[in-house]
Amino acid sequence: MGLLTLTKVSKAFGNQQVLKGLDLDVPQGAIYGFVGENGAGKTTTMRLILGLEPLDSGTITFTGQPVKFGHTQGIGYLPDVPAYYGDLSAREYLTLCGRLTQTAHLHERVGEMLHLVGLPDTRRRVHGFSRGMKQRLGIASALLDRPAMLLCDEPTSALDPAGRREFLALLASVHNETTILLSTHILSDVERICDYVGILHAGKLQMQGPLQALLAAHTQPATRFTFSNEAQAQAAATLLGGAATASQVTVTTDAQAALRQLLAQHLMPTAFNPIKASLEQLFMEVIA
Repeated sequence: MGLLTLTKVSKAFGNQQVLKGLDLDVPQGAIYGFVGENGAGKTTTMRLILGLEPLDSGTITFTGQPVKFGHTQGIGYLPDVPAYYGDLSAREYLTLCGRLTQTAHLHERVGEMLHLVGLPDTRRRVHGFSRGMKQRLGIASALLDRPAMLLCDEPTSALDPAGRREFLALLASVHNETTILLSTHILSDVERICDYVGILHAGKLQMQGPLQALLAAHTQPATRFTFSNEAQAQAAATLLGGAATASQVTVTTDAQAALRQLLAQHLMPTAFNPIKASLEQLFMEVIA
């Protein structure tokens, strides 16, 4: 059993059945990517874990103890759009949070967290922070009381590419502080920092496990052949049964066998490159 375990969890809102017997297991120390389409039920799952919604059926355990509606301890939470008192500085905001949670050695802990997330300890007001800085402050507040787990709900959805890269690097750097459950529909974010993944679709977790092991077991190696013109690429796609895009063809058959077939038909590629198995390929196969 992992640090966090959901067993046959179901949840409906009126006639809409969002979760239908969800099983999920997050190992201690993992960065777990919880992925699914928009509206798949990721946020609902997060709210159930936090005790903010009652279960219809099933069980949730955290550190071996059942999670009850209205009462969860030891879990930090970063929503997609954190809300702040904008007229406070970062230190003042974290101090307020720490007083509410009765954080020990608060002054020193606030300084530690500001340093950890790379925010200056100045009197600059939060309302003047960039979106990325606000997300950094959100991580600092979520980790202030040393939770055993950090839940991040679509934290990069409104960040630009540079901001996403910086945020993910920060999230990976705080991995020693806590286990992380990262909910997102941005698959490249998961590939960048997560070691475990679970794919939510149709109200159930369709697949979960170590990311690299899942990719190795459930995806086929692919090769991209490049030709000098689009006509050759189309002919190669017809021959090999692959997908042609402009002057390139992608196939999942053995590369050497495919090359022999091409040469036998006098189709000479100008280049061919192996394509690394991707979470997107796995995701599309699971939800098809």
